[in-house]
Amino acid sequence: MCGIFGYCNYMIEKSRKDILDTLTEGLSRLEYRGYDSTGVAVDGDSDGSTLIIKKPGKVAQLKEEINNTLNFEENNPEFINHVGIAHTRWATHGEPSVKNSHPQRSDVNNEFVVVHNGIITNYRELKTLLLNKGSKFESDTDTECIAKLFKLFYDTNLANGIELDFNALTKEVLSELDGSYGLLCRSSHYPGEIIATRKGSPLLIGVKSEKNLKVDFVDVEFPDDNENDSDLSKLQKMSKHAQDDEEKIYFAPLVNGNSAANLRYSQSRAFLSEDGIPIPIEFFISSDASSVIKHTKKVLFLEDNDVAHIYDGELHIHRFKPKQDGDKVTRPIQTLELELAQIMKGDYNHFMQKEIFEQPDSTLNTMRGRLDFIKKTVKLGGLTNWLPTIRRARRLIMIACGTSYHSCLATRQVFEELTEIPVSIELASDFLDRKAPIFRDDVCIFVSQSGETADSMLALKFCLERGALTVGIVNTVGSSISRSTHCGVHINAGPEIGVASTKAYTSQYIALVMLALSLSDDRLSSLERRQDIIANLQHIPKQIEQLLKLEPQIKQICKKLQDEKSLLLLGRGYQYASALEGALKIKEISYMHSEGVLAGELKHGVLALVDEFLPIIALGTRDSLFPKVVSSIEQVIARKGKPIVICNENDEYWMAKKAQENSIELIEVPLTSDCLQGLLNIIPLQLISYWLAVNKGYDVDFPRNLAKSVTVE
Repeated sequence: MCGIFGYCNYMIEKSRKDILDTLTEGLSRLEYRGYDSTGVAVDGDSDGSTLIIKKPGKVAQLKEEINNTLNFEENNPEFINHVGIAHTRWATHGEPSVKNSHPQRSDVNNEFVVVHNGIITNYRELKTLLLNKGSKFESDTDTECIAKLFKLFYDTNLANGIELDFNALTKEVLSELDGSYGLLCRSSHYPGEIIATRKGSPLLIGVKSEKNLKVDFVDVEFPDDNENDSDLSKLQKMSKHAQDDEEKIYFAPLVNGNSAANLRYSQSRAFLSEDGIPIPIEFFISSDASSVIKHTKKVLFLEDNDVAHIYDGELHIHRFKPKQDGDKVTRPIQTLELELAQIMKGDYNHFMQKEIFEQPDSTLNTMRGRLDFIKKTVKLGGLTNWLPTIRRARRLIMIACGTSYHSCLATRQVFEELTEIPVSIELASDFLDRKAPIFRDDVCIFVSQSGETADSMLALKFCLERGALTVGIVNTVGSSISRSTHCGVHINAGPEIGVASTKAYTSQYIALVMLALSLSDDRLSSLERRQDIIANLQHIPKQIEQLLKLEPQIKQICKKLQDEKSLLLLGRGYQYASALEGALKIKEISYMHSEGVLAGELKHGVLALVDEFLPIIALGTRDSLFPKVVSSIEQVIARKGKPIVICNENDEYWMAKKAQENSIELIEVPLTSDCLQGLLNIIPLQLISYWLAVNKGYDVDFPRNLAKSVTVE
């Protein structure tokens, strides 16, 4: 997913170099999200002009381009009030190139400049309309339509004698957009002002001031209902009819020229000045808190259809749509608990390696304050009031994507065992494609690391519309899923920068197990089983710490696999999810074809692939299905396969087998409850994926074509 970063200083003197350094450093904190080009837009040398610098490639290359373009020793002006915007783009429309990089502009004079995350689904219709109105396009992007719409509406209103407020102009533009967006816009017509708005793509605003804010929230300003109704009748005649009859389209102002909506009639209470003296202040706008935390811990999360308008040192939140029942009238300014040290690599070579080795701490943090290991009880504060309702559910539906889907699969069996409620697991995209039936007595559990995954968000909206109770299991505080679900659990894994999820998987796994334990704590029949699981959860952090010492052995195994083109992973029961997740990790960062296979299906086709050349990793740890798993691995060995077996420490069967068959490689892991064994078995697979990629010289943290948070369908 692309990254957005914006910076505004008011009554605080900053040089152009200071501003550009802040913008590029903000982008560097967003590099983990995946991108192929970068760009910035700041004030130019002439009054009101905009300077745009763009470059395909990494942020480091953008910094070089800035230094080559600008001579700071001879020309480094100071700005007391300035707006700059920056972007890392992941190509969706148009290949990576200078012309397709963001920011995108409205015209050669850079009157309106836009950075955008997401996809505008009706951009073809908009482009046709704009071409017919005389616009000339420079890029292949959907984003360029947004910048050109800003100019078209501005010019049309100005020709009619109407000068719109930046906020009102933005609402005109948004009324024409279908799809998803996180959007920043600056304009030479509105110097020192910036617009930030979102729909389906995250945006937050950091606030930094030496003086305390008057209140820790910002009021939300809603449009007048009657005025909006009349506006909608006008908007119906606009570009949404372009495909039917282009000649019917005309452009009318969103608000009447004499309307009070054109005037800045309100003052944001949080930023009230003392005795009329403006408060020096800085604003940092980003798609992720990791790029803001160095500057401030005070942040405000925008909601879908919020339009944030920053000017004169104040932040105003407007709503694009009239007030509905349940709409919140303020946006709280929260204090982040995140520390900068948490997102730095430290002594590790890659963020992924760091995050693999953080799992003893991250798993402990997921359980901290929730599990009482003495009394053998679980308390999930975010679910306490909802547990009776969830227990009455007709069925539990887990909805997720990718790694999060695998964490659901890994814990489905323990949910069914402890709660005796039917559990189904859905890939969010397929769930939406089928428009699966959802009923009021269903409970839908949404699992997401970022809390912003587009398919999961759309599935959440689908379930809410049908009256189902929704539960969120997310890592990111303030994310869309955490705010939109009825209740939920933060997994507290800490920031995860590497694109390939590691510690979030194990923390999601534990959070889901704790949810199953909470739902069944009224069942005396499962008391002994629950106590055993809780007792074994206590040992998980130490056992993971022990497993990480296997890294030297795994590095040697990966050297043997370095030239292989394909890899098969076998698992059954609880370990099927481990096989799928391990295969996903391997293909994500080492680009080796890998496939997770249900061992019970081996004879139904997959066995045809087995020979002495195909590398196979088999999950052969002890549980009730151990004899069946052994049978599958024996079939592999009988066909000259040379499996790498993940087994329990000092397992007599595998020790004897290795003595008999020298071709077998054993990776020994500690023994725990069957439903928790996947937490330990996944650690060697994460390390295998990491070292396969490192040995091939690949960029582990930024695998090709992938993004950390997928906010488009």
